[in-house]
Amino acid sequence: MMSQVIFFTILMGFLITALLSPIFIPFLRRLKFGQSIREEGPKSHQKKTGTPTMGGIVILLSILVTTLVMTGKYSEPSVKTYLLLLVTIGFGILGFLDDFIKVVLKRNLGLTSKQKLLGQIIISVIFYIILKKSHIPTDISIPFVHTSVDLGWFYLIMIIFWLVGFSNAVNLTDGLDGLVSGTAAIAFGAMAIIAWHQSQYDIAVFSVAVVGALLGFLVFNAHPAKVFMGDTGSLALGGALATVAILTKLEILLIIIGFVFVMETLSVILQVISFKTTGKRIFKMSPLHHHYELVGWSEWRVVVTFWSVGLLCAILGIYIEVWL
Repeated sequence: MMSQVIFFTILMGFLITALLSPIFIPFLRRLKFGQSIREEGPKSHQKKTGTPTMGGIVILLSILVTTLVMTGKYSEPSVKTYLLLLVTIGFGILGFLDDFIKVVLKRNLGLTSKQKLLGQIIISVIFYIILKKSHIPTDISIPFVHTSVDLGWFYLIMIIFWLVGFSNAVNLTDGLDGLVSGTAAIAFGAMAIIAWHQSQYDIAVFSVAVVGALLGFLVFNAHPAKVFMGDTGSLALGGALATVAILTKLEILLIIIGFVFVMETLSVILQVISFKTTGKRIFKMSPLHHHYELVGWSEWRVVVTFWSVGLLCAILGIYIEVWL
């Protein structure tokens, strides 16, 4: 029964985005919700100017509908289901505001970093309060040694750090056609397998709903992209991925499963530190995917390579949690 629910969840998520996107993309184009490309980015990206963005709206709609419908097929939505949707939609609204300011109001930077951070922290604190009131454990699992550590009040700090960190990490990774759609689908697929192994079927259903939505979106987001997800999609996906990790006690393991996102973020941090301290750049451009573009790799080669790394890391994460 549960395996059928999982299969039809992926199928439903895929069909919603795959069928709605051809309707939504022309709508975005008519509204002139086109992507502005940064001048300091790779010159080859300038041709993408005007490509419809904010496609993350379709992804969020698919995740919301699919999760609620398919969860109801085997039980009532749990507190964890609502927590997952709270963070996903909450971060998605933040991303939407950022996109709206950039695209519609023509303020290229969107929300300021302080405004975005404040919104992320508020959502994280609300998530923590509901978590505590629902008596969900506040310990974290340590990989390899099969033990847990209760962080007490410091758990709130960890939640804020993880939700803010991974939402921004996925946002940074969203710079090439299909890059985040593919890597996030792989990461959520790994999380779904582990959640299934833990008998946390509500989280497994949510995770495969995301996988289905992303695969449907990838049909239109793969190179050459007909639509971008924008911050609406990337911030929501990063927050959702961190939330799944928190609820399955895979916070530390997420560093491995989401290694592509970690690697992209580290490349930006190292680049900034190096330039400010020595005046020299480690990479030709950060985040890391742009470095490989400037080295001479085609966009598709970079994307497929990063997908492959993400898949290997996902398999490693599953092995550590399920079989080790």
